[in-house]
Amino acid sequence: MQRNRRSFLALAGLGAAGAFAAACGSNTGRQGDPPPSTAYSAGPPPSDAPKVTLQQWYHAYGEDGVQEAVKRYAATYPAATVNVQWNPGDYDSKIVTALQNSKIPDVFEAQVKIDWVRQNQVVALDDLIAPVKGDFSPAVLAAQTVEGKVYGIPQAIDTQVLFYRKSLLQAAGVQPPQTVDELIDAAGKLTKDGVKGFFAGNDGGVAVLTGPLLWSAGLDYLKNDNREVGFDDPRAATALAKLHTLNVNGSLLLGAPADWSDPGAFIDGLTAMQWTGLWNVPKIRDAFDDDFGVLPFPRLDDSGAPSVPVGAYGAMVNAKSAHVAEAKAFVKWLWVDNTADQLEFATKYGFHLPARQSLVDRADNLKSGPAADAARFVKENSHLVGGPVWTQQSNTALSDAVAKIAKEGADPAAQLKTAVEVAKSELKRLFG
Repeated sequence: MQRNRRSFLALAGLGAAGAFAAACGSNTGRQGDPPPSTAYSAGPPPSDAPKVTLQQWYHAYGEDGVQEAVKRYAATYPAATVNVQWNPGDYDSKIVTALQNSKIPDVFEAQVKIDWVRQNQVVALDDLIAPVKGDFSPAVLAAQTVEGKVYGIPQAIDTQVLFYRKSLLQAAGVQPPQTVDELIDAAGKLTKDGVKGFFAGNDGGVAVLTGPLLWSAGLDYLKNDNREVGFDDPRAATALAKLHTLNVNGSLLLGAPADWSDPGAFIDGLTAMQWTGLWNVPKIRDAFDDDFGVLPFPRLDDSGAPSVPVGAYGAMVNAKSAHVAEAKAFVKWLWVDNTADQLEFATKYGFHLPARQSLVDRADNLKSGPAADAARFVKENSHLVGGPVWTQQSNTALSDAVAKIAKEGADPAAQLKTAVEVAKSELKRLFG
């Protein structure tokens, strides 16, 4: 089964209840380009030196043209022969196995895990990213950072936003919601004539709204350099209790033909508002022209903040590779120097944001309308879901707690206390 870029967001934790003409030169010289970097020059090898062969892995993107594009990028690299391998199916498990046992792949895409770093399975890339590090949003860079070192160069960004039908809100006398209570109120007023007010997945929003609800209260999964649990706070219970309200007041669409990542429920008029991915902008625009807008997830109150989640695979280097220096040079050439290819990769196939702000500013399809709004939300309100230190055990515990709160009306404080203890145990295991 092929996956598109949005699946990375799910694997990063958003789906925790169930589970996110190419130019070959470096700096183009256009205004707004980040400065070129100098380490690991990717110039051709000496004429008497044979080229090494690098193996590069990608997961199987669902968007048409991605596979051909990345093979084209690799084919134009002058300093090595780069063989691209497309990996349908359970790519993430395949990467875990390869890092434990194999010199292949030399280069691959993933989000770093702290265990990979502790086991010396991946190579730090701080020397590559240093000259352009400030060009990446902090949340995106955090996805590839463990204990201050960067292990992946972010390739493109996916995010999620709240889509709403302008005409339906206007007819109901509803303003675009700026707080969680306003969202609940709007969903109720918009529920009429066979249309539900809000859709956030057939699980009632458990998978995709846990992070936004924590952020709405000014909280997070982890805090203090990932050394402490970030939701060990009464405000977490207050925020997550709002999801139960949505699940029992009749305004939430459940049982849709397709889940939150697909725009079908919104396009087919089953819901007036939907939390879904930026990748759906083209389909929604085709359906409604300019009769839609986008918002970040609203703040809980004046002490909270609006938010959007971000996910970004990064180009990484296998520490067991027989060609670590050559692999780093290739990563620098493609994901640091070749800004034209990076821009194409993010914006031509599907609908995504470039990982670097200077490239967002150059993307024509991000300069106006809802797409420009979403780009601004990522710049101003983005958060990483979990991150490299947020383990599967912690994720499962929190997801189970939120599901019981949302669907069963279980006591939020008691459920979160259990999840907090699991997360604390995981942090103790990692850091002592």
